[in-house]
Amino acid sequence: MGKLTDTLNLAHDRARQLNLPYEGALTPAEAQTVWELAPGAKLVDVRTRAELDWVGRIPKAAEIEWNSWPGNQPNQNFLTQLKHQVDPESLVMFICRSGARSHAAAVAANGAGYSACYNVLEGFEGDKDVNSHRGNIGGWRHAGLPWTQS
Repeated sequence: MGKLTDTLNLAHDRARQLNLPYEGALTPAEAQTVWELAPGAKLVDVRTRAELDWVGRIPKAAEIEWNSWPGNQPNQNFLTQLKHQVDPESLVMFICRSGARSHAAAVAANGAGYSACYNVLEGFEGDKDVNSHRGNIGGWRHAGLPWTQS
């Protein structure tokens, strides 16, 4: 089998093991592989505008807030914005800071008819270390994947 098929099979296995209501769960490096190899695959960053501006962005990712800044209120237009930017037939991967909001976004998108939803585990910044700092354990940035900062 090819690298894309193997990576997606691994993501599907994780989803079954974790009893996830969507297609799969990917590490950041796996998500990058899928994004490069799967025609039409989309990466949707669901972090707030403040996080994108102050922490960093993933080039060419769609940016749709799950919670709106300021106030951290749920984005009532999330699914509408998603439908404007991402075809429901696309393989779509969701990423946030650490994987929680992106999980919720994948659940919502799956419920709205997106059949190929994936969560990017670890998110952009990864888990907190012993000093409660992010960016040192896991995550997109720590994996050395493409990102920019304002």
